[in-house]
Amino acid sequence: MVQQVFIGPLIHTDNNGELIIIQRSAILVEDGKINTIITNVDTSATESYNTADEVFILDNGQFLIPGFIDCHTHAVQFPNLGMGYDRSLLDWLETYTFPLEKRYSDINFATQVFEASVKQTINAGTTTACYFASLYAEASMILAQKAIQFGQRAFVGKVNMNLSRDDGYYETTEASIRNTENFVKEIEQLGSPLVKAIITPRFALSCDMELMQTLGRIAREKNLHIQSHVSENKDEINAVKKSFAQQSSYAAVYDAAGLLTPKTILAHGVYLTDTELTLLKTRETAIIHCPSSNTYLRSGFCDVQRLRAKKIKVGLGTDVSGGSNYSMLDAMRSALQVSYHLSMLKDNYTPLNYKDVFHMATLGSANALSIDDRVGNLLPGKEFDALIIDLNASGSIFNGLKDTGYTLEEKLQKFIFSGDDRNIVSVYISGRKVK
Repeated sequence: MVQQVFIGPLIHTDNNGELIIIQRSAILVEDGKINTIITNVDTSATESYNTADEVFILDNGQFLIPGFIDCHTHAVQFPNLGMGYDRSLLDWLETYTFPLEKRYSDINFATQVFEASVKQTINAGTTTACYFASLYAEASMILAQKAIQFGQRAFVGKVNMNLSRDDGYYETTEASIRNTENFVKEIEQLGSPLVKAIITPRFALSCDMELMQTLGRIAREKNLHIQSHVSENKDEINAVKKSFAQQSSYAAVYDAAGLLTPKTILAHGVYLTDTELTLLKTRETAIIHCPSSNTYLRSGFCDVQRLRAKKIKVGLGTDVSGGSNYSMLDAMRSALQVSYHLSMLKDNYTPLNYKDVFHMATLGSANALSIDDRVGNLLPGKEFDALIIDLNASGSIFNGLKDTGYTLEEKLQKFIFSGDDRNIVSVYISGRKVK
């Protein structure tokens, strides 16, 4: 058994999204899992923990927070960061995204990109990532292997698209099903406690009902998570209505396919109707807010407060490369900006605050993924997925500025609004230091 002790300030949230702030804590970690948290400890009394294998005492100004959970990002799209924001969603996909994604039949290219993607997201504090990988199963396996190599907790999805396209970027129904089943088996054979397969129909416009129903069956039989997109863009929604005229709504298409489950996450949800929200609440399906891409591709403003009022589980995602940054700090700031804009457009509207988006990026996202029993905050029995934050880190925006006695909560606020990966000085996943 490996025992670690972390001594210093701690900030996380509870199930109600309320901040829990412990000024002087000692966290005992055994084999990557939190055993005990002691409050009001004498942070200089390290002799009390001399039986531990490792004792980490945070420096003055440092504090611990849970690792960030990115519920929606496209690893294949990382090379396109910062490109194509002159187009709306469907045009952007055809002009920039699909041509890039076709390149992942080249294994060398896939290896290079996926290694960089995993390293960069870890460096930015993402301890759990929910990835759209590639249409190509072999490339998707490389992403899973890279997550294991670098110690990231990840859901990796082999993308499914079976509707015929002129550029050949699709699979037949039979090939899509066969390759998905083989991919799931190969992920299981890796035997990693951190990396799991996730069923990934791209969206309703790229899959027919037969394929989606089969994917739903595979998810049920294997008890797997499911990820897709919903109601991101008005043109997309109209196209779905034409393609699935027999269904009453976009969400109803997925429900007819058996894809709405408590382990399903749907990105965006900008234009969901009240009827659709009732359906999602009944199925316990989560919406993943992707504010950066919704802004850059001009899809619309997702009203998170409306989703929360309807008791929908809401997580947060970077949605690279619709979103321009793989940092969850950027996603938090984008979520705040969208909510502030809504408050200027609507009467009597209370926008999200920094505590709300901090919760969304940690325990809220864990709840959306139905993994909140394992990660999301730092409580006994959970995995030690944590970040050490240092506002005084060399080269950061705060460097050289006098600390005039800010409280821990004020330091968290400064980090969320103005910090970056330089302030994330250490990253731990299941007790393993990966940065």
